[in-house]
Amino acid sequence: MSDAILVINAGSSSIKFSLFALEQDLLSVALSGLIEELGGNARFVARDAQNHVVDEHRWADDAPPGHAGAMQFLREWLGLHLGSLRLIGVGHRIVHGGTRFARPMRVTGSTVAALEALTPLAPLHQPYNVLPIKAVLQAMPDLPQVACFDTAFHRSQSKIAQMYALPRKLTDAGIRRYGFHGLSFEHIASVLPSYDGKAAAGKTVVLHLGNGASMCAMNAGRSVAATTGFSAVEGLPMGTRCGSLDPGVLLYLQDEMKLTARDVERLLYKESGLLGVSGVSSDMRVLQSSGNPDAHEAIELFCYRIGRELGSLAAALGGLDAIVFTGGIGEHSAPVREQVCQHARWLGLLIDSAANKSGAPCISRADSTVAAWVIPANEELVIARHTKELLQS
Repeated sequence: MSDAILVINAGSSSIKFSLFALEQDLLSVALSGLIEELGGNARFVARDAQNHVVDEHRWADDAPPGHAGAMQFLREWLGLHLGSLRLIGVGHRIVHGGTRFARPMRVTGSTVAALEALTPLAPLHQPYNVLPIKAVLQAMPDLPQVACFDTAFHRSQSKIAQMYALPRKLTDAGIRRYGFHGLSFEHIASVLPSYDGKAAAGKTVVLHLGNGASMCAMNAGRSVAATTGFSAVEGLPMGTRCGSLDPGVLLYLQDEMKLTARDVERLLYKESGLLGVSGVSSDMRVLQSSGNPDAHEAIELFCYRIGRELGSLAAALGGLDAIVFTGGIGEHSAPVREQVCQHARWLGLLIDSAANKSGAPCISRADSTVAAWVIPANEELVIARHTKELLQS
């Protein structure tokens, strides 16, 4: 019988899982899957190590499982499908670690309370991240759990890089730049040496582009600056999030347009970004196939803002050796990569259009002074590694 580690990534409407087999200290995916649309029309799909579908399930529209029901279903399903694997721990993605959590932590009752206290910093993510932890604690209290934080990777940034120009009492109260998508950036930092030794040891900007999007400037694999800050809404336009916005707009929305705080929250997080600009969809694939001019303008804005942020992050690094595309859009949208690289010609980046379209990992020309790479994201593996290390320590 081999040991196994379960990784849970819970969002507001879905729960993703990956089951890693641990043999001779090596981790490999045995099963993975997703329960999505938890509020209605929920469905479950599971895949094996070869990515073949091994099971599917749907719930009636009028009987959605919710997070609690989904976790119970998943626990029972895994109990029937572990086979020769023995579950020894569970690792969780937690969006916000605040100032307290700068590294992965073993979960205790007090840890849960501390994570819930951070909900005001990530109201649309944190509660759903914590729910599976509580479900496992209730059903299997003796099973070790580990919390891994999306903000932790950015704690290597300088004090100045983490500050806003606000009164110090507000900074001391925790209003500062935290940065997000740290587990994705940490994975790229860990594998980049096998792709490009110069980039791994030098100045690289990683572009995590998906429904949530952000960029991170890394010097020798350590975070120097990031586009996201206090919340996961700052920085780039995203699927439904607006990205950076003049704070005066918020005051105007409340004072002149009489929007409540909750109205503004819904606008910034769920009605803006690619969806808001295009009026069509938050899905890049839909926008690229659309004939609607507003859809193409949304893509243009997305790429333009990436280009501006790339210049800012290159300045923070004092130069640039490479960029890395990752995330759903970064890995699969050749047109977005092409536009971003064209915006970066002034930095010395020359794209190989044929390589970009072919799916090659290196998409820059041989005479380009800045390398460009496409590397798949694997946040789940990072969480599994941290969980293994803490269980073995």
